[in-house]
Amino acid sequence: MARLVANHSFALLEAEQRGLHDELASEFPLLDDLMLVDALVYCDMTTTPDGGRTTAQDRVAEIVGRYGADSVVGRFIRRAAPEIFSSVERIEAALAAQPR
Repeated sequence: MARLVANHSFALLEAEQRGLHDELASEFPLLDDLMLVDALVYCDMTTTPDGGRTTAQDRVAEIVGRYGADSVVGRFIRRAAPEIFSSVERIEAALAAQPR
């Protein structure tokens, strides 16, 4: 569980911005279960800070607005955005393929 949370939503990219990439990668290696990783990204990036539903695009914009485009978090989240959107798309496709 700690590895999953430590690596949520491409945290290694933020750790790199902070000069902590190697420390995070060695203490909490990335998980091999990519669907699980994508599912956590999906949950994180389609939920607002107060628990409402949102799109990944709006969530990224909210994060940039909250922290500022030139902050470490703002730079990281914009850099991670393409990967975030891909993770969300994979989970949405998997959900759509499930029988109802």
